[in-house]
Amino acid sequence: MHFAHKIILFFFCFLCVLDGISQEKADSLKPKHSPKLATAMSAVLPGLGQAYNKKYWKIPIIYVASGTLIYMSIQNNSYYKNFKNAYKELYSTDPNGYYYMYNTSFTLTGLQAEKEHYRKNRDLCLILTAGIYVLNIIDATVDAYLIDFDVSDNLSMKVQPTLFMLAQRSAVSTGLKICLTLEK
Repeated sequence: MHFAHKIILFFFCFLCVLDGISQEKADSLKPKHSPKLATAMSAVLPGLGQAYNKKYWKIPIIYVASGTLIYMSIQNNSYYKNFKNAYKELYSTDPNGYYYMYNTSFTLTGLQAEKEHYRKNRDLCLILTAGIYVLNIIDATVDAYLIDFDVSDNLSMKVQPTLFMLAQRSAVSTGLKICLTLEK
């Protein structure tokens, strides 16, 4: 290779490196989408991280699910308190008698069973509400990490029948071949 060719090659490589450095600086000047910020925003106010990630359609889902579970918790707690008070009243007045409530007569064991039923439902609704809250935070974090992920339609997959040569037995076997194609 001649000396002039080496200088041209060196100069070309130098320009490529400079272009890469300038591209990194330009990328570093752009404000980055912060997963930590999305996480903190969703932890402070559910749905705020989704708004930061511009996934506005998820916000009503979070609030409808949480609101429904909170409403069910309040209802179950109300029934629990009613059955608990009825149990106390029947136990103190006539343990072998009946208590009339909600157009039904209950024995002491019936009141106890209903009280436990509504307590379990209340607790389950509260646990599910906490789960929705945690899932909201996880969703905002994952969305923030994947905000720049390229999801293009240029991915194809073919499944074809094929023949394989088995070297150990000198035989031919049939099978399926899966071809993934990534196009730009």
